[in-house]
Amino acid sequence: MEKDDKGNFSAGKSSGEIDSTLEPLFKQNHPSENYSVLSAILPFLFPALGGLLYGYDIGATSCATISIESATLSGISWYNLSSVEIGLITSGSLYGALIGSVLAFNIADFLGRRRELILSSLLYLVGALVTAVAPDLIIMVIGRFVFGIGIGLAMHAAPMYIAETAASQIRGRLISLKEFFIVLGMVGGYGLGSLLVDLVAGWRYMYGASMPLAVIMGIGMWWLPASPRWLLLCAIQGKGDMQDLRETAISCLCRLRGEAIRDSAPEQVDEILAELAYVGDEKEATLGEMFHGKCLKALTIGAGLVLFQQITGQPSVLYYAASILQSAGFSEASDATRVSILLGLLKLIMTGVAVLVVDRLGRRPLLLGGVSGMVVSLLLLGSYYLFLDDAPAVAVVALLLYVGCYQLSFGPIGWLMISEIFPLRLRGRGLSIAVLVNFGSNALVTFAFSPLKALLGAALLFYIFGAIAVLSLIFIFFVVPETKGLSLEDIEAKLL
Repeated sequence: MEKDDKGNFSAGKSSGEIDSTLEPLFKQNHPSENYSVLSAILPFLFPALGGLLYGYDIGATSCATISIESATLSGISWYNLSSVEIGLITSGSLYGALIGSVLAFNIADFLGRRRELILSSLLYLVGALVTAVAPDLIIMVIGRFVFGIGIGLAMHAAPMYIAETAASQIRGRLISLKEFFIVLGMVGGYGLGSLLVDLVAGWRYMYGASMPLAVIMGIGMWWLPASPRWLLLCAIQGKGDMQDLRETAISCLCRLRGEAIRDSAPEQVDEILAELAYVGDEKEATLGEMFHGKCLKALTIGAGLVLFQQITGQPSVLYYAASILQSAGFSEASDATRVSILLGLLKLIMTGVAVLVVDRLGRRPLLLGGVSGMVVSLLLLGSYYLFLDDAPAVAVVALLLYVGCYQLSFGPIGWLMISEIFPLRLRGRGLSIAVLVNFGSNALVTFAFSPLKALLGAALLFYIFGAIAVLSLIFIFFVVPETKGLSLEDIEAKLL
């Protein structure tokens, strides 16, 4: 992107290119930012617990609904629930997350990343407590909804905090590791749920088990410093004394990166301030700016990635997991909990692979390679239900290929890209829109799957998902830039 005489950005070079005319504006391209490995762990770990709790809720709920509907094990008199009421329990946190995303749009920049995560941990705690002790369905759904608001805030603030506090050379690895924590939480939820599902009122313990983690997350975020970049944004927008906020940002940066950065921290803070001034972050963001110039391009990239993340069929393919494995002769795997644990472990392994290579290979290669594998797997699944039903091994291979490729690409890279692609002044609002698109499209795909399956059949539905995945490949190739190794300010000034 290039600036015109009025200071606006316009399309100049292709998505993968960098405008060399901007190179002299910066003292360095941030090829190596000093940091202490030990000090980098906690600024990642406590925000990532928000993702762990989100994943745990997914896993635990799949087991909790089995417990709640049992006449002998539910421990309640209102166990005879309709499909709509079960739907309210399972999707209550999802719709709460949608509301949390909307709230984040207005409060994120006011609160800052750290305080938003503290609020999220409080909502996690209250939501889990209310759900666990709920005397009736209405109170339980309210608890699920409150927990979901916490999810929406956490999934909005955690990637921003990690992105803004991590050194450039490990930023991709750490944000991708947050996806690893989400999957780890899912596996933990499935595992603990399978152990508690045979206890009377076991569902109460399943939901209550997330409370200690919420407390740890809240205490940890209270102890951690604010994001230096957010402090500098406040300074440059006149929301406090410039010198005081600069000194606070230096102190926070030293705490986040350790002794290795102490001597160079003032210089790095001054560079960030200069870059913020150059890219025009002095004014407070307005809603209208999200749909113009470089902000519109960032929104297109971020919202496009999380939209394709969901509408390429990720929730729907996993819906078929149990029946596919059962048809292949894995009778034990027909149990929903065991199937979920099996796939969860595969997701965990492949996410770990993505974490290890994302800062070495880059974002685009993983996206292009992983989504290409998803296209092949969706075509195989469609063919299995159309004319290969006597070869269940094909479906099993396709299922495992899909899960593995998704976790190499859209799973971690989607969250990574939306956390680093938005300009700082608009990052809070831009990310809230992207998270809203993520949860909204997830809810839409989940809701529409059964009617579409009945109308079109499984084969045609998977072929449609495959066609959408091809469109996502085109989108990635022509629109999504490479951000490997660049500072957040470099991404804003050079790629957008």
